[in-house]
Amino acid sequence: QVQLVESGGGLVQAGGSLRLSCAASGRTFSSYAMGWFRQAPGKEREFVAAINWSGSNTYYADSVKGRFTISRGNAKNTVYLQMNSLKPEDTAVYLCAASQLTYATPVTTTLYDYWGQGTQVTVSS
Repeated sequence: QVQLVESGGGLVQAGGSLRLSCAASGRTFSSYAMGWFRQAPGKEREFVAAINWSGSNTYYADSVKGRFTISRGNAKNTVYLQMNSLKPEDTAVYLCAASQLTYATPVTTTLYDYWGQGTQVTVSS
């Protein structure tokens, strides 16, 4: 079992930055690929970014490529999402997830085994 807790969300103006963190506890963090998803009201959960177990491979949704950066610190059991140049359309609840596909960068929700509760990000225009 893995428990995931997100933090770092908040209200920011368009063009601003936020850094999200996801702290993991439980089984060995470094054996999991990690991902960030987001869900806006009335919309389906959307893939944002993923990172493999070592951090050597990352993958991004086209909508965030060049603006967001996913990273991880295995010694701290934490995955991060640095979000720059934020836009109002980035407003959503952001959730982190853990996948047992250690070497991959999964993009679909069904490939993830554990989920956090999410943190709200609101970008004002």
